[in-house]
Amino acid sequence: MSSTDAGALLGPADIRELAARLGVRPTKQRGQNFVIDANTVRRIVRTADVRPDDVVVEVGPGLGSLTLALLEAADRVTAVEIDDVLAAALPATVQERLPGRADRFALVHSDALHITELPGPAPTALVANLPYNVAVPVLLHMLDRFPTIERTLVMVQAEVADRLAAAPGSKVYGVPSVKAAWYAEVKRAGAIGRNVFWPAPNVDSGLVSLVRRSAPLRTTATKDQVFRVIDAAFAQRRKTLRAALAGWAGSAAAAEAALTAAGISPQARGEALTVEQFAAIAEQAALIAEQAAMTDEHPPTDTPGSNQP
Repeated sequence: MSSTDAGALLGPADIRELAARLGVRPTKQRGQNFVIDANTVRRIVRTADVRPDDVVVEVGPGLGSLTLALLEAADRVTAVEIDDVLAAALPATVQERLPGRADRFALVHSDALHITELPGPAPTALVANLPYNVAVPVLLHMLDRFPTIERTLVMVQAEVADRLAAAPGSKVYGVPSVKAAWYAEVKRAGAIGRNVFWPAPNVDSGLVSLVRRSAPLRTTATKDQVFRVIDAAFAQRRKTLRAALAGWAGSAAAAEAALTAAGISPQARGEALTVEQFAAIAEQAALIAEQAAMTDEHPPTDTPGSNQP
């Protein structure tokens, strides 16, 4: 959908006036930095490839800068806001600035980390300026809880963006990189300067694009099983996997058995492995445990000395 009103988006003066009217002062506790540049939010919507039939979920809409731009482009927008004052004010801002689209907007006043359902049609896209302090947990939770989200674009701290999009072997490759790759193809999608925010943060920001896998990763291991291996591997990332996974597997020998069965060197380190390889480790560990349990249930009867009186 083309822009319904060139003046609908919020500029620096609009943001400050609205904040003053609401008595809002951005807090570091919630990582609040409001986007005050209309060109930046238009760029985010463009980069997110928001389409006229998309149902977009936005986390942390704040005063509504990005919300309005999303409403101009998408079929529907659902915003999830934890702040009491901001949540109460946003519907009125939408009604005032985009009255023709207000019926396409829904607000959920809640913590995104605890969201289990959303009103209206299932979301097809997630676009958000995520608070720095909860960016990764919120992103992973939303991708897990709402499998209909096909495309995601998030603006996060540049360092977090680098971690999310890192490839195996990179110094910043770690838990966020692997867990995000479980769900999607992840890549950096641009940089955002500090002067488009109020207040200006002390760090640069980056855009990260996540396109959900067309088919789930092929493995018999569950997501929770795979994620436990990932967490264990990076909890002691400088150690070899044989040592790092010892606690998870029950012993270093058990870790080595699972690694060897998965075709991975016990001397490798977590930062070298793909998400598929982590899944293979979890899968083999589960198979070994299953075989051991069956052996315990049905011990061999023809044991040495069994015929002795």
